[in-house]
Amino acid sequence: MSDRELIRDLYVASYQRLVLQLYPVTGDLGEAQDVVQEAFVKLLASPSQISALANPEAWLRTVAVNLARTRRRRGKVLQRLLGRVEAASTDVPGASPDHVALMAALRTLPAGQREAIALHYLADLPITEVAELLKVSVGTVKSRLSRGRAALALTFGEPGTDHTPEIVWNSWRSADHA
Repeated sequence: MSDRELIRDLYVASYQRLVLQLYPVTGDLGEAQDVVQEAFVKLLASPSQISALANPEAWLRTVAVNLARTRRRRGKVLQRLLGRVEAASTDVPGASPDHVALMAALRTLPAGQREAIALHYLADLPITEVAELLKVSVGTVKSRLSRGRAALALTFGEPGTDHTPEIVWNSWRSADHA
């Protein structure tokens, strides 16, 4: 099988999953699709590197997260979000009200907390992998997760708790597997 065929098969197998993992990081479905596609373009620019990658999907995720962070630093995402009307429900057809509420709440978190929450809880990555991906320490990831959970608990749970009700995460899981 050629390198390009391997990349095509990887695209078919992982594109949707990567977009769903990047959506909470970017806060915009179109932006998530763009950064994942751009990550695949980087891989296609040098197809022979796929055979050297231990985990090509993890490499694509890392590239896509870095692209999203770069775009955010340049202000492109912020400009789009400021110009948008609260239309989260139109971003994902058939999204439950809980899922829409979760996405809106995630957009209110600082970028570091949103990225940590999305990658750990929604993409099911271990804390050590999240730390490596975001290029921060494990302690920083744990701190961001704790602060993010506390902020989400104020929105969905009871003040003073450091957890988010299961209904919120279940709404994401049901949308992810629908």
